[in-house]
Amino acid sequence: MAISRQKKETMVAEYVEKLRRSQAMLVTEYRGLTTKQIEALRRELRGCDSELAVSKNTLLCRALTEVGLPAPEALLSGPTAVAFCFNEVAAPAKALTKYAKDSKILVLRGGLMGQSVFNEASMQALTELPGKDQLRAQVVGALQAPIVGLVNVLSGPVRGFLTVLNARIGQLEQSA
Repeated sequence: MAISRQKKETMVAEYVEKLRRSQAMLVTEYRGLTTKQIEALRRELRGCDSELAVSKNTLLCRALTEVGLPAPEALLSGPTAVAFCFNEVAAPAKALTKYAKDSKILVLRGGLMGQSVFNEASMQALTELPGKDQLRAQVVGALQAPIVGLVNVLSGPVRGFLTVLNARIGQLEQSA
């Protein structure tokens, strides 16, 4: 059944809005997945602040062109599902990779981040990146380490003085 022109324009407008909000776009081939499996994948991606959309390639190409991004033909052929990553890229890439490995049906093609087009191998490399929370924890740890060292250095003389006082108190108690 053909899609009306108005419906196509609405879909292109939705893609444009999602592309403008997203940090990256991850492209997969969903051929062979059931509706139930696609819904499960969508739920998993929603937890990563991402959205999975089954797209028409020609309409997605129009939206990419309208936003000023490259429209890679190698990624946009056949049945295509696109994950729009609104917050971070590593978590949705990890979720898609894990789902592809578990289902053995979903095929990762690559994606688009800014003006850069990347393939499946680069998408696999994204899965090795730490998430935002982990990066924040590493930064806090790196900032905290010198402060903890300074506190230990400054408290050293006080600690030594207290040790001497406690030893003297012990001596006086023994002699009394």
